[in-house]
Amino acid sequence: MVKSVVVSATCAVVALSSCAELLPAEIGLGWENGWVREWRSGVPGLKVQDFTVPASNGLVKVTRRWTWGGTAPLHEVTLSVRYRMRGDPAALKPFIPGVMIYGNPSNKGRNDGRVPMYFGGKGEFAQFEEHRLPMPFVLLEDAKGGAFAALHVLPSPVRGAVRRDQWWSAGVEAREDGADILLLSGPIGYNRRRSLVKCRPYQWGDAWGDTYITLRPGQKVEKTFWIQTGKAAADAFGFERCVAASLDLFRPETAVGRHASVGEILRVKRRYLLENRWIDENGVCGFNQYDCGFAGTRGAKAIHLGWTGGSESSLYALAALDMDAADRVKVQRALDFICDKFGPTVITGLGTFKLEWDVRKKRFFQNGDAVSCGQALYSILKAVRAAERGGSGLDPAKWREFSRRTAHEMAVGLLKKDWYAPKSSGAAFLIAPLVLASEMYAMPECMAAAQKLADFYEKRYTGYDRVYWGGSLDASCEDKEGAMAAFQGYVAMLRHAIGAKDASAESKYRRLARHAMHMYLSYMFVWDVPMPPGALADAGFKTTGWTVVSAQNQCLDLFALLTVPELWWMGGYLGDGRLKDIAWLMFRSCFQLTEPDGNSGEQILHTNYRHMWNDHTLIGGRGDAADFRGGYDMWNPLWLTGHFLCAAADLRELGAM
Repeated sequence: MVKSVVVSATCAVVALSSCAELLPAEIGLGWENGWVREWRSGVPGLKVQDFTVPASNGLVKVTRRWTWGGTAPLHEVTLSVRYRMRGDPAALKPFIPGVMIYGNPSNKGRNDGRVPMYFGGKGEFAQFEEHRLPMPFVLLEDAKGGAFAALHVLPSPVRGAVRRDQWWSAGVEAREDGADILLLSGPIGYNRRRSLVKCRPYQWGDAWGDTYITLRPGQKVEKTFWIQTGKAAADAFGFERCVAASLDLFRPETAVGRHASVGEILRVKRRYLLENRWIDENGVCGFNQYDCGFAGTRGAKAIHLGWTGGSESSLYALAALDMDAADRVKVQRALDFICDKFGPTVITGLGTFKLEWDVRKKRFFQNGDAVSCGQALYSILKAVRAAERGGSGLDPAKWREFSRRTAHEMAVGLLKKDWYAPKSSGAAFLIAPLVLASEMYAMPECMAAAQKLADFYEKRYTGYDRVYWGGSLDASCEDKEGAMAAFQGYVAMLRHAIGAKDASAESKYRRLARHAMHMYLSYMFVWDVPMPPGALADAGFKTTGWTVVSAQNQCLDLFALLTVPELWWMGGYLGDGRLKDIAWLMFRSCFQLTEPDGNSGEQILHTNYRHMWNDHTLIGGRGDAADFRGGYDMWNPLWLTGHFLCAAADLRELGAM
């Protein structure tokens, strides 16, 4: 039964837990110094109504309606929803998906403005446009006791908005006795700066003011949201419960059927790889890291390992997928070349190696890092495994020698007593290849090193004060790729524990894999953001299934394809068919924007943010943040193709296709 709470000019308090309550409506009037001039509990002629109804999973659905009954327009108005959670403000950790992960604690002490932060201090707030949020909810979780409260919102532009492309905003605000989850009809800001929009990667944001509305006589404005409360458990943090609720509310997996088939994706990407990226010159054969037609890299040719999907990853995919005779020849020659050329650069006692061979300048260009070297090793190990199963005619002797030696040296480096613990979670990308090497080559040192890393990341990142951080090269902040690194590693440890029939280890890594999986999924869009005129709208682009990069780099990309096989496997292991469907959604949705020849770009601009430095000068000088949303960049590194092919190869190995 729907319960309607109707009070002229205000709303009654709705108490839904002992620690949180929905407060009476406040209306902002006027605008000065970049913010609301004053808040009032009531405005004569403005009726506010709340309609509440129980929803699934114990949530409560609320629709708040404002109706202006005056005879003249009401100008410079700000509408609000305020949900208050009481407690120690410093202990109430905000989780705003894709933007602010428990307040972004790894950035405490930074003052460059590139990452939003919140620690519950007096006067702190964080308020963001709803189109930034992949899962549209704001959570406050008590780090001391585990109680949590959240608002899930139905995102929407604002009716009566004054400025172009103005949306509702969602965020948090510190109070002396707790904190508020706050929905506003436009105002935004963060890091104690009001009317500020996050739109550039390495600096403070741009001004985004005058975000009030005008109410016309008889005009109605509605805002729909759901209230969720609960308590974190030993095996499920509050954010995990909210991720599950968001999936229940928006059911993103139902969108999978509107995208290209798996067969079409593989045909297009294989053709693009072989016809556009193959190099066979100057004694070099393999796949070119660079898109020769792209303005920034025109004519560049390089064999690049890693960046979690470089020249070697596509070779593994061709080795594992059905091939014709020409494919077999290319896989054999190219992987042999990689092992001959890069093998001598492996560093004894460390295991990293050079990453890029410049074909034209005939020199190495880049030193190795844990992310790229770990994933390159993983691809080559899986190519060895595929070849050794027989029937392909491939000879993996050189690949085996390279991968065995590299894995051993990585393990030696990690097991040193003076091992330098990394700040970021990028080194978690070493766990899965070390586990596989230990199983393939019976090297106990590799399993010991994987165990050491897994234990280290469990202690560092499974909590409130540090969150999966900086898993890749372009974001010094909480990010998706850090969670993916841990997820991939924990799944490898979990599968090993199952094979070893170690119930204690299985229980441990099931919990850790679920934690990292939910964190990774929190970056995934569960709804379609309406796009303004531009390239994305022209292409009919749908955001559901794509993932935000990080709290610093707030664009979309398809990097999450890297761990789609692990997500599919977890669905089977947990008996959750929805996870399998979401894995396929990610795979198929991310093929959008691919051109007929197989070329595709990255950095999808679903919100008022641009990643590339030169983009800011392309639109009218510095450019206005409102002009950024709705386009994308055609920079096309090889990993964009490698991720599709490798995910398909892994899924085939798992029996998913």
